[in-house]
This record gives sequence, structure tokens and C-alpha cells, in this order.
Amino acid sequence: MRTRSVVHISCGTLDGVTRTWSTPAPLVAGAWVLALLLAIATVIADDNPGRLLVGLATLLVTYLAAFATIARPRLTADADGLAVRGFASTTLLPWHEVKVKLQTTRRLGREQQTLELDADDRLVVLTKLDLGADPEEVAGVLHALRP
Repeated sequence: MRTRSVVHISCGTLDGVTRTWSTPAPLVAGAWVLALLLAIATVIADDNPGRLLVGLATLLVTYLAAFATIARPRLTADADGLAVRGFASTTLLPWHEVKVKLQTTRRLGREQQTLELDADDRLVVLTKLDLGADPEEVAGVLHALRP
């Protein structure tokens, strides 16, 4: 069993500081390259069932790459609160409405941490892939930024 230490940053007030997190740029670029390669494979496939399957995979990877490109930065934090960016809109969460939680789940022998932003009427769950950083570190920074 691994033991984890949680570091809480105590910096006083951090007025004027804005922090952002998003999917790493090389990963997004890799997704676009994979989408291009799958599109080429769709065109050169010689059988219709294969063309259909590769075409569906192309659409899925293209959607994921587009989401990772458009929703940048995925999470922004400043003195006013949090902003979570999605495909079509940005959700603003003031500090007094949001609870920042670190959730650890265990599946198939692996532990995975997620950052949960629990507002009154919505729950936003962000993974390491969404943030480009360890959710535990992001939670520490968010607790330090919170007024």
C-alpha cells in the first residue's frame, strides 16, 4: 500500500494570480496526427466493413482532438473563482459556490485520482488527462488560491 502525503500551500492572499490547466499540447498534436492517419486509412481501405470501422474510429479521434483543442485551458482559477471550459461554453464557478474534492477510485487493481468541483447544481470531474497535471497537486493549488 502506498502512502501519500498531501502538501497544503499556505501563501496568504494571491490577488492577481491566475492559474490554468489543460491537456498537454503534445498529446493534442498526437491526437490530430492519429486522426489524419486514420482518415488516410479510411480512404485507402479496400473493403466496405473495414472502411466503416476505420471511418468511425476517425470520427471518434477527430472529436476527441477537437475537444482537447477547443477546450483549452480546461480549468482556470483566480481570486474570483474557477472557470471550466467545455466544447461550446465556459462555466464560471465562484469560490463561495464550489467545493474542491480529491476523489480516489480503485478499478482493476489501479488507483486513479480525479478532481471534483462540486457546485450547487453541477458536478465537474477532471482527470489527469484533462488537467495535464496530478489532480492532487491541482487541488493543493486551488486550496491556496481560495480566498
